Amino acid sequence: MASKTKIINLARLSRVFHPLSTSGTLVGEETTEITSKSHRLMVDYGIIKPVSPGMYALLPLGMRVLDKLVKLIDKEMANIGAEKILLPALTLAKLWEKTDRYDVSKPELFTVADRHKKEYILSPTYEEAICNLMSLTGPFSTKLLPLKLYQISSKWRDEMKPRLGFLRSREFIMKDLYTFDTSLDNAKHTYNLVCESYNNIFRQLGVKYVKSIGDVGTIGGLMSHEYHYISDIGEDTILACPSCNFSINGNISETTNCLECKNKLNSHTVAEVGHTFLLDTKYSQPLKAMYIEQNKFKPMAMGCFGLGLSRIITLIVDILSTRNEIRWPVKLAPYTVCIIPPKDGSKEESTSIYVEQLFEILYKRNVDTILDDRSHYTIGKRLLFARALGYPYIIVIGKSATQTIPLFEIHDVNNSTCRELSLDQICDYFDNVNEEQLKT
Repeated sequence: MASKTKIINLARLSRVFHPLSTSGTLVGEETTEITSKSHRLMVDYGIIKPVSPGMYALLPLGMRVLDKLVKLIDKEMANIGAEKILLPALTLAKLWEKTDRYDVSKPELFTVADRHKKEYILSPTYEEAICNLMSLTGPFSTKLLPLKLYQISSKWRDEMKPRLGFLRSREFIMKDLYTFDTSLDNAKHTYNLVCESYNNIFRQLGVKYVKSIGDVGTIGGLMSHEYHYISDIGEDTILACPSCNFSINGNISETTNCLECKNKLNSHTVAEVGHTFLLDTKYSQPLKAMYIEQNKFKPMAMGCFGLGLSRIITLIVDILSTRNEIRWPVKLAPYTVCIIPPKDGSKEESTSIYVEQLFEILYKRNVDTILDDRSHYTIGKRLLFARALGYPYIIVIGKSATQTIPLFEIHDVNNSTCRELSLDQICDYFDNVNEEQLKT
């Protein structure tokens, strides 16, 4: 039997701040502003809320998804020895002038001036800011390198025509990592290490991704790779080989055949969710991010690596979901399990006592669970709602729970299966679920 404290702390849907955009229906009417499935579903089901053009509030269920993605990334970054920091949102404009990025980027920059007339940028990326930090704290001993520093924070871009929710928004959430080495060869080694870490992150999310040779664009550098999801709402095109892993951004190549195995390349519409750059000394030289070797100051060789967290969430919803129901990978779902007890006044009402036992089973296995305690609604209505929100597993306490050996409906939403299991069988079932998750 679960303790009273545990039951009190059980998340209950009636207590979640979860404003829906519709009234009495599961899916709202599409508007001219909402032009993608993921945007509509996330707004209608209270994952995000538009507050101004291109700006969205993440609501509690959305924050839980983001927190799980952050936790997954933090663990992977720790595995490669990266340390987490947080830089100020505002960067001095003069730093961008030193790297010759200010004028070319100005149309998309949010800028502000303080009372002393100093100009600042609401940072869309932090190469200048991190190099300034390195300059203020260096020069560094070779013993401290390589150094890998990352943050997860809001970034800003003054989009002319924001659209598709977080896919083209003015404020977005990004994980950006900056690495510092003593030489270009060492920086290449670190670059490959981080790219493999990114591969691990995307493999754990379980949605097919493509890594492509990328365009260095305004960030610059010697080499670049892009991580994409294949999606109809994407704004990029890649050329990918059907026989090997070769892929390249269509904007930087007119190649028709694979450079590795000579097969004809296929064109795909994609959306970028990650980008990596081998920068060398492009930023460290002008901003004096130095290390010291044999009493000489030398610019550090850099790499920078970005993951668009809000874009990842948006695209996963768009790729996995049905028209009317969100689908989440188990590792990202706001709650892994939703328990639905009987309706008040029904013949099965007495079986509500099993909520505590079910919660105890899940609690011991570290399975995060929410109770749909709105028992004035029918089981059927709450089941439809739980499916629409995309909880991967739903446990229904219904008629079969009144039997001598009570049985409970276990809905595996992502795999479209349902079975009836006893309490002992549910223990084994979620032991197996946890084992499968550990394998990914």
